[in-house]
Amino acid sequence: MAALSAVVTIGGRPERSVRVAHVVLVLTAIAVLAWLLVLPLLAIFAEAFRQGAAFYLDAIRQPDTLAAVRLTLTVAAIAVPLNLVFGLAAAWSMTHFQFRGKALLGALIDLPFSVSPVVAGMMLILIYGKYGWLGPWLEARGLQVIFALPGLVLATVFVTLPFVARELIPLMQAQGSEQEEAALTLGANGWQIFFRVTLPRVRWALLYGVLLCNARAMGEFGAVYVVSGHLRGLTNTLPLQVDQLYDENFSAAFAVASLLALLTVFTLGIKRLLEWRQSGGLHAGH
Repeated sequence: MAALSAVVTIGGRPERSVRVAHVVLVLTAIAVLAWLLVLPLLAIFAEAFRQGAAFYLDAIRQPDTLAAVRLTLTVAAIAVPLNLVFGLAAAWSMTHFQFRGKALLGALIDLPFSVSPVVAGMMLILIYGKYGWLGPWLEARGLQVIFALPGLVLATVFVTLPFVARELIPLMQAQGSEQEEAALTLGANGWQIFFRVTLPRVRWALLYGVLLCNARAMGEFGAVYVVSGHLRGLTNTLPLQVDQLYDENFSAAFAVASLLALLTVFTLGIKRLLEWRQSGGLHAGH
């Protein structure tokens, strides 16, 4: 930084060039984001309301669309808490213990990032489908996983599994375990250490990971598409409902897509709030 300051202040000319480069980079970044993110988002809402607010509300109120909204929220409400528990357990294990297979566990946590969601859906069919490894056993007991809610939950859990763990692991590694060890020497038990020492220190990263997990859960398409069976009103989530409406009613498809866009904007708002609260907490700590 000292060398950079020296370069910037010598003669005044480098300072001007740095400012120009800074402005060009900022404007370029804004232009790219506007072209790739803001413009498509505006286009979605423009098409959704192209036939008027009455048409928009009617498209949203369709029974199949409402069923898709309920199913999407239900799947997220089940998958996100499961990944929250797994993420906490995995992060705690990876940062507080040494054991055989630790590197393998880290690789498995990242596996959903490298496997295509469609492939993940196919794997679930090979295991839980009618002709899969567990299919006959499940069918004999009247249990249905594929083309039903359990399959949607399993697919969503798989694709969203890394988000909470990968937000917590770097933070826990940076924080170390000195405070937990100190609490242990003072007589605190495991649950007291977790709730009074560990959880308050990682709460913002945990909330951020849950937020990302929830956003991906509600917007997942590939894995859910494979295991859903596309049963309208039964196994269609919002992304699948948009896909089916696109071939039938163009404007209605964009009206339903706007719901997902609103969820995205809402998620970004919460994300920004968490970042602001976290930065405020860090400044207060200093």
